[in-house]
Amino acid sequence: MAAPARKPRPVIAPKLHHSTFLTLKLDEMVAWYEKVAGLTPVHYSEGAAWLTNDEANHRVAFVAHPAIKKPVDKPTSAGLHHTAFEYANFDQWLDNYSRLKDEGIVPFMCLDHGITMSMYYADPEGNGVEIQVDAFGDWAVSKEWMWASREFAENPIGQFFDPDKLVEAREQGLSKDEIHAGAHAGKYAPENPPADILLPEVY
Repeated sequence: MAAPARKPRPVIAPKLHHSTFLTLKLDEMVAWYEKVAGLTPVHYSEGAAWLTNDEANHRVAFVAHPAIKKPVDKPTSAGLHHTAFEYANFDQWLDNYSRLKDEGIVPFMCLDHGITMSMYYADPEGNGVEIQVDAFGDWAVSKEWMWASREFAENPIGQFFDPDKLVEAREQGLSKDEIHAGAHAGKYAPENPPADILLPEVY
């Protein structure tokens, strides 16, 4: 009797719905995610909160359990590096950077990955939050480029950029595609680029 065929993946794949974080700073986390990514509470209690920024009942949840302890050496421990939120277009994405900068919230690193232009922030618990825009404006095109291009295979991390230089370039009249090409070529590199892509230590 023949062995049954392997089924390495579900025939119908579930969609990613939400992420849940354990936190020692519930109120601070709720306020920060609302400010940075527009996530508002659907239910907010003394020990937990469920937030969304779209039609879903929640996209991010925070649990403040009394047994939670401070992380030890979080930037170099195995686990989640960041969650990501995507803007529909370049101007919305860059305007959001300026809005957050006015609030005193700045990214700890910015990378043009080729497929996306991405700014990485650290939330109050030191979790990474990526705010990105698709560089091609079309997931099918960026997926194909990611899969097929030698450029991405040779440098999947991409190039660091200084977001203030992108703001200045846009003010000078450069288009999104021109700015993306320049950033990916290293034209807008920061004076002191990060030494690596590790998260900052907040504890």
